[in-house]
Amino acid sequence: MKTLVIGSGAREHALAWALAGRADGARHKDPRERIFCAPGNAGTEGIARNLPFDPENPKAVVAACVELGIGLVVVGPEAPLAAGVVDALLASGIPAFGPTRKAAALESSKAFARAFSERHRVPCARTERFSGLAALERYLDANRGARIVLKKSGLAAGKGVLESDDRNELQSFGEAVLASDELLAEEFLVGRELSVFALCDGSDRLVLPPCADHKKAGAGDTGPNTGGMGAICPVPFADAALMARIEREIIDPSFEGMAEEGLAYRGVLFFGVMVTAEGPKLLEYNVRFGDPETQSLVPLIASGPLGLCEATATGRLGSQKPTFSTDTACGVVIAAPGYPASYPKGLAVDLSRAEAAVQAGLPEIDTDGIPGPEALLFHAATARDPAGQLRTGGGRCFTAVGIGPDWKTARERAYALAGSVRFEGAWYRPDIGAKFYGAS
Repeated sequence: MKTLVIGSGAREHALAWALAGRADGARHKDPRERIFCAPGNAGTEGIARNLPFDPENPKAVVAACVELGIGLVVVGPEAPLAAGVVDALLASGIPAFGPTRKAAALESSKAFARAFSERHRVPCARTERFSGLAALERYLDANRGARIVLKKSGLAAGKGVLESDDRNELQSFGEAVLASDELLAEEFLVGRELSVFALCDGSDRLVLPPCADHKKAGAGDTGPNTGGMGAICPVPFADAALMARIEREIIDPSFEGMAEEGLAYRGVLFFGVMVTAEGPKLLEYNVRFGDPETQSLVPLIASGPLGLCEATATGRLGSQKPTFSTDTACGVVIAAPGYPASYPKGLAVDLSRAEAAVQAGLPEIDTDGIPGPEALLFHAATARDPAGQLRTGGGRCFTAVGIGPDWKTARERAYALAGSVRFEGAWYRPDIGAKFYGAS
């Protein structure tokens, strides 16, 4: 079956890698005959056919699928979902892994999502909503000195959040958001954060192994928020008892609420969860796989990622019996100088050392007795210039993933690979996963 992955980031490279390498019986054929990416990047071009059209244009997506005979579309980022790409695909009879525009409002509007979670009694932070500056100023005055979380309601590529107790900083951020969007103010929750992903085919659902993202730019969770500087999977403190409670108190009422409100959902729903002293609380919904969590999660799906996506899109998830590796994955994001503030693009990249450290070719399947990969490098928005030179195209440029029987081994492999990626000003956070394992 021909499959189209929409997006150009490291998440989409990881999804294409998994789909290309683990199609039953097709591991040794050229995957570019059946895996397509729009627009893809320099990493995906080795395992997929990149298509140069706007993935946020529903008509262009449908036209390409019809022309190429695409049988399944997997949508990576949130913007195409909010633009109604899945609605257009379903109207044309093309199966899609991802929610409709109406359901995508759970991410495209944080105001809608918080009101939804409150209606369905999903435990979450106390929240106030603002559409004008005067009300925000009164709120900030009444809460002077308290640590507050401000969030832009609309899409912000993971960076529309400020945590601060500085009155001036909070007002400046709020003013900037209110110039074009609604603003949410939430109580600052203290605890341990999890990223939990659940597949849903409209009725059946499957919770995947939990991940932990690292949002802050600096070591020890310091500095500004980013789109994510790395992730681990699984997470040592997320035992069966905790995951059962998260499913009972957060996941189940969320999907039940969607069914009640007619939000038909086929795809993956991302639950950002803070595990507090009072129990797990919802931070946010995302209507797609996370980045960088996906890069650490998909290498641990030991059986049939393509089958899972297809079954989710076609209402047959209940027939799937997936298996997961017992290994640990540690993903380290390699960023451009200046990120998450302003940063240069088009930096020349040297991967000669990195390529020697990465398993060549497509992934193998643990379940057939062949060892899985030990290190993987996923590109984000990279491209080659007319002379063939690889160049950066964004703020988060690569994710180096190490895989091993324990966190220490996975971490060593990830950082060895990250250190071999060369471009001017390249940097990465040095402590991914350390807070969960008590050592760096």
